[in-house]
Amino acid sequence: MRTVISAAIWAAASAMIALLVTLPINTRTQLIASIMVVLVMSIIKLLNAEGKWRLVALSFGTVMVFRYVYWRTTNTLPPVNQLENFIPGLLVYLAEMYSVVMLGLSLFVVAMPLTPRKAGDRNKGELPTVDVFVPSYNEDEVLLANTLAAARNMDYPPEKLTVWLLDDGGTVQKRKSANVADARAAEARYNSLRQLCEELGVKYLTRERNEHAKAGNLNNGLAHSTGDLIAVFDADHAPTRDFLLETVHFFEKEPKLFLVQTPHFFLNPDPVERNLRTFEKMPSENEMFYGIIQRGLDKWNAAFFCGSAAVLNRKALEVSNGFSGVSITEDCETALDLHGLGWHSIYVDRPLIAGLQPATFASFIGQRSRWAQGMMQILRFRFPPLKRGLSFPQRLCYMSSTLFWLFPFPRTIFLFAPLFYLFFDLEIFTSSGGEFLVYSLTYMVVNMLMQNYLYGSFRWPWISELYEYVQTVHLLPAVVSVMLNPSKPTFKVTAKDESVSVSRLSEISRPFFVIFCVLVIAFIMSVYRVYTEPYKADVTLVVGGWNLLNIIIAGCALGVVSERGERQSSRRIRVSRRCEFGVDDRWFTATIEDVSVHGSAMQVYTEGFKDLAVGKRGLIRFQPFSDLPVSELPVEIRNFESLGDVTTMGCRYTPEKPTDHRLIADLIFANSSQWTQFQTSRRKNPGLLRGTIWFLGLAAYQTTRGLAYFLKDLGRSRAGNEG
Repeated sequence: MRTVISAAIWAAASAMIALLVTLPINTRTQLIASIMVVLVMSIIKLLNAEGKWRLVALSFGTVMVFRYVYWRTTNTLPPVNQLENFIPGLLVYLAEMYSVVMLGLSLFVVAMPLTPRKAGDRNKGELPTVDVFVPSYNEDEVLLANTLAAARNMDYPPEKLTVWLLDDGGTVQKRKSANVADARAAEARYNSLRQLCEELGVKYLTRERNEHAKAGNLNNGLAHSTGDLIAVFDADHAPTRDFLLETVHFFEKEPKLFLVQTPHFFLNPDPVERNLRTFEKMPSENEMFYGIIQRGLDKWNAAFFCGSAAVLNRKALEVSNGFSGVSITEDCETALDLHGLGWHSIYVDRPLIAGLQPATFASFIGQRSRWAQGMMQILRFRFPPLKRGLSFPQRLCYMSSTLFWLFPFPRTIFLFAPLFYLFFDLEIFTSSGGEFLVYSLTYMVVNMLMQNYLYGSFRWPWISELYEYVQTVHLLPAVVSVMLNPSKPTFKVTAKDESVSVSRLSEISRPFFVIFCVLVIAFIMSVYRVYTEPYKADVTLVVGGWNLLNIIIAGCALGVVSERGERQSSRRIRVSRRCEFGVDDRWFTATIEDVSVHGSAMQVYTEGFKDLAVGKRGLIRFQPFSDLPVSELPVEIRNFESLGDVTTMGCRYTPEKPTDHRLIADLIFANSSQWTQFQTSRRKNPGLLRGTIWFLGLAAYQTTRGLAYFLKDLGRSRAGNEG
């Protein structure tokens, strides 16, 4: 009976929505209705109403979106017999419909996401055996030492924990390469990493040939290990001490569980955050995915493997014949296969690893190109809507995750659509300026309100548009390439632990300046046409405003591709940890203020001691979070400044034995609460109005900064040519 009543209510609601959407009304009535809907949604948002009120606000917004779609479909498309207008007009229409479809999928996934899961019972006496896989290809030994040491430091019975370095940089194939230099480098890497693993109590494993990239490397690890569970960490993803205790207990309660995924937290800003200087005050781009979307996917049993910071069930992997390797995104593909086989996944929304993001814009684009191409391969080879074994919600969730990476196509169309009218006088919209404002502007405002309602504390207004634009310029050819030849893309390792020592333009920045120049010329053209064609002023102003919005985003992107130089090669993390500093057989009370992978800064109470010098060796003595006893870490003084009895000191680690690497990892990575606190401190919702004003100011500054970098680079190029 309850099912019948629910079905009747849904049918009645659908009928009412269809009536409202198709109701023939004039422009004035549409304007009044639009204002009322925006006011209602804004009031609900200002009152911070959640639960059912959240759904009410989203429902109002959805009706207005449907109203816009109906109007666009029935009133605005150019006549088919005017191909010069119809073709670009149809492209813009299809781009908008893609955006509407993605909005609908987003609403389905995240309208009511699961609340973060609470930690369960952690009985160490009944824990399963765990193999920790750290796949590597060309990463630096120091980076690997930190990750492996952090894995060894995890709070878990030693007899049930085995850490493996899966090294694809020292394979027999590479050590026997025809290129002598490459062969010698691979041999040297093989020997040094074997020694490192032996010192750290970690197992070293390589293989004969580099086949099937990361998936093949992980499958080789599966073949040589026996643990009940497999924890996977990228080479630059160091786990916190409590990672396993926060994740493995879920497998006890759910026998068909194949995955527990945790978020990827990053110590350093991505190039957009670094160049815009937003890392400390604004949520990172990935937080929208890990903070909201994965929880939404988790509600529908569709949270997927993200390649690292996860624990997987060996039994499930044996059923699916290991990690899938058809696409270059083996993580999502593996999850899709196992979901199709009836296995379940869980997402734990707590940062339990700390990793590194690409530091240069070029590496950032390379990483995103691999993600986009891999998702297109999954769409082509696996096609989630027809994947056997998936539930209907899971099909929608995977379609949302894969179709998202088609965004370069609509983003390109939206960027250049105004130019069709301004330069070629093509009418891609058959409506007046007033109708366009009433319908399109309302759609934009409602869309932004809905996005802010869903992601407000995790994604500020216009930031998604900026990220999509800066990726589109280079992702578009990558996506087209994989569509034409799905098997062509190969797995490329993302560069890690990079730094930008000198301020400069990115090596792939030129297209952004060309596009900005074209958009500015189009703006000048729009001003000219307003004065010379006053009878078309309403339409020209609307299209010119659209182009101006593109200029604002494109101008902000000039700052993104203007790489800021960094004085420090690694990111410093603020801590407050009591310790003692020893030098010349004397010990002084001290506090560690911040740490990095290379060194730390301290406040040392030297009490009149003056015998300090740059380059002098010393020791830091502290109590580790791990099961190590009070230990001493050797350091070298790099700089110091004394004020009375207090000396501010910068030191560089000088590890001499395996325990030293574990101490460094303990200082940086052991405490998971510091990552949670840092994330929480950035999660503030400025609201649509304040967020827009902030973005306009940011865009104005970054436009001028980008142009200044361009002029400096042009001056250096001319000086070099003259020289």
